[in-house]
This record gives sequence, structure tokens and C-alpha cells, in this order.
Amino acid sequence: MTDIRRLVVNRETVRARFGPAPARPVVRAVGLAVIANPCAGRYVEDLGILFEAGRAVGERLMPDLVAQLGGAAVSYGKGALVGLDGEMEHGGACIHPMLGRPMRAAIGGGQAIIPSNVKLAPAGAALDVPLGHKDNVWSFDHFDTMTVSLPDAPLPDEIVIVIAIADGGRVNPRCGQGPVR
Repeated sequence: MTDIRRLVVNRETVRARFGPAPARPVVRAVGLAVIANPCAGRYVEDLGILFEAGRAVGERLMPDLVAQLGGAAVSYGKGALVGLDGEMEHGGACIHPMLGRPMRAAIGGGQAIIPSNVKLAPAGAALDVPLGHKDNVWSFDHFDTMTVSLPDAPLPDEIVIVIAIADGGRVNPRCGQGPVR
């Protein structure tokens, strides 16, 4: 795996926004791994090294995120910020082919796609990481977003891999489960 320069794990407890206090707060956890981009500055046909990097970061971060939650995860999401010497495809390679397996293993499954976002950006840029229900892609009440950034990452030759989980949807949801398609 490529070198990890920095790991960050944050826990957020959402108690209220507007309206009544929820029956219980929603806890969300996000992990960020700043890695060297071995493909920066050049075209690379085989991105397998980045597939493996995503898997390794997932295996490293997910136990910490699950511990932060303190309960069962019902929502998840992922993303990547790619430094300016890289390509969007480098972020996609980190989060798509192999990252999902360690995420699902750590939370005990997940039938729905893992929502994601990739952005080519300078250090300090924000990334909106979408969250969705782990089993029901049409659970509108679980559509959510966590915005993350690091002031010193990604450097031009780095990638920030982001993983997020939550033990609930939005506080005071009123949009419903959505249609079954």
C-alpha cells in the first residue's frame, strides 16, 4: 500500500437543528486518510495500486469509525479529494473497486450502493460526502451529507480518502421512505 501521511477520525453528535428534540441524537463518524498518490503527474493505465490503497484504508479506518458510533451503523458514504497533480480517476480507483468490502464487513452488511463523491482540489478544499441507508437506497430520510476538509491536504501529489458512517438519518426527517423501484 502507498504511504499514509495522516489519519483523522471525527465523531459528531447531532442533537437538534429545528423543531422538537429527537428521541435520540444521531451519531456520525468520519475517517480521513491522507495518502501519497503513486500515479501523480503522469498517466497510468493500471490503477491496481490505488484499488489496493482503498481496501487497506478501509480495513484500517472502519474499526475506529464503528467504535466511535457506539451502536449499529445504518448509513454510509465515501469520497476522495485528489491533489492537483492527480486525476479524478485516481480518487475513483481508491473508493470504488475495493473499499466497499471492508466498509460492509465492519458494519455487518449493506445491500445498497455506497454513495460517493470525488473531487480534484487543492489543499484545504471541502468535500461533501453523501450518506445513504446501507440497505434501502430509497430511504429519503437517510439522504444526508457530511462536509469535510483538512487545511494541509491534499498536497498536489496526495489523495484524501474519506469514509463516513452514521447510526441514523437526518434529525426530524419528514420526507418518507420513498417509492420502491
